[in-house]
Amino acid sequence: MSGAAATGGLSVGRTVLLLAAGAFASAASLRLCDPMLPALARHFGTTTGQAAVVVTATSVAYGVFQLLFGPLGDRFGKFRVVAWACLVSTLGALGCALSPSLETLAVARAFTGATTAAIIPLSMAWIGDVVPYAERQPVLARFLIGQIVGLSTGVWLGGFAADHLSWQAPYLLIALLFSGASLALFALQRRLPAAARRTVRAEGPAWKRTRSEFAQVLSLPWARTVLSLVFIEGMCLYGPFAFVATHVHQRFGLSLSSAGSLVMLFGLGGLLFALFSGRMVRRLGETGLARWGGALLCLSLLTIGFAPGWGWATLACFVLGLGFYTLHNTLQVNATQMAPERRGAAVSAFAACFFLGQSAGVTLGGWAVGTIGASRFMALGGLGLLTVSLTFAAALGRQRRAAAVPVD
Repeated sequence: MSGAAATGGLSVGRTVLLLAAGAFASAASLRLCDPMLPALARHFGTTTGQAAVVVTATSVAYGVFQLLFGPLGDRFGKFRVVAWACLVSTLGALGCALSPSLETLAVARAFTGATTAAIIPLSMAWIGDVVPYAERQPVLARFLIGQIVGLSTGVWLGGFAADHLSWQAPYLLIALLFSGASLALFALQRRLPAAARRTVRAEGPAWKRTRSEFAQVLSLPWARTVLSLVFIEGMCLYGPFAFVATHVHQRFGLSLSSAGSLVMLFGLGGLLFALFSGRMVRRLGETGLARWGGALLCLSLLTIGFAPGWGWATLACFVLGLGFYTLHNTLQVNATQMAPERRGAAVSAFAACFFLGQSAGVTLGGWAVGTIGASRFMALGGLGLLTVSLTFAAALGRQRRAAAVPVD
């Protein structure tokens, strides 16, 4: 079935654009507090470390609720759950703006983290439902533009608001974005045909159905392979990446604001992949993308860790983003196909494993940087990512041969 047929003649590009708008708001909301911590500490009369509870609350809720929304999307319809998640996230963002204390802000941020957890994985799963596998990778890459730009915008908006506006202002803007996305998605949802709104019926208590769905996903060897690799990918990338700005600041004397802007260059590298993904898929194939993505990631982290000047680190952050999305998007495409009958649960498990891998990497990095140094930790992360990419490329080749599909 073609994408146009699955959406009843509606433009797949327009539909994905609306989903990307929701992903933009979700990603921006997730990273909004990071640069605002000093401003929040001043406003609420506390320390930056104590103010960081709002970041922790968001992260924990976002990671845990990934696992809830996959089965809900399968049960009630992925597109519908995404639309409702955007609407309820509007209330969460407004609650943040109106919070009178740090404690209530942390609760509101946890609520928002929980509701936004549905948007990106279920959007990806819905694309997997309606777009044929051969066409899926460029479509997913275009969808990810919303997430990529949203992450960078969230960091920038939080910093700008801390310096020039009130800390409440960005939450009001995020609420406006969520409300606009939800209205557009609800309007479009009513026009989708049954094939694009399909649900999976199940009997029994909700907790048993949820456990059953994830058990079905984990019973598949290919799913276990993809989930294990994306956990290690998240650990090996985001562990070192969390210390890039500090490393550049300490090694080259670059200001923290300038070092922090490297996050924007990482996003630009991902944007370059999204814009040219179609050509790259046709030229390299999935196995080639996996290998090249790992090679670029390894080279970039080695350069950042041992470069003689900060200019090299700047270029390396851009290439790091290109390499990451080249590898990660290929993993994502396979995640949408590793359990087609339980696609919502499968993609949510994928997102949760990736997020948990990030958390493990940052925790490990806190110990490793003080023990072996940031440069060596980045080198280990780069070598780990290269191993992930080569392992995935080899496993992908075996999977294709087993399914009697020509290897890229």
